[in-house]
Amino acid sequence: MNRTILITAAVLGIITIGLGAFGAHGLKQLISLEAQQTFETGVRYQMYHALFLLFLGTTGIIQEKIKKVIYYLVVIGILFFSGSIYGLATMEITAINFKSIGFITPIGGLLLICAWILVLIGILKENRYKS
Repeated sequence: MNRTILITAAVLGIITIGLGAFGAHGLKQLISLEAQQTFETGVRYQMYHALFLLFLGTTGIIQEKIKKVIYYLVVIGILFFSGSIYGLATMEITAINFKSIGFITPIGGLLLICAWILVLIGILKENRYKS
């Protein structure tokens, strides 16, 4: 599972850098400043969670069963949160009304929060770190 988590983290990091460059350069003349800032929020949270997955894939503190759940929460959370933000931010140029799927943005955020909560629980349950 750790290998899968680390590969996913690397792929997400690569995609994030590409999307960040695209947002900063390719979209600059095509969408409003507000939409650019919205797009950047999606990029930022995607990178945060790519780094989070790097931690998850390299730590021995979290039990494997919990790691798997966290991994899926993060991947689905990024798809819902950042993915919907990318769609909403680029509506001006895609002519697709992503507002109808805007409700998945907070669901994605909730999944990401749940992943962090599980990390906290996993750390608290680990005997090596009890005082």
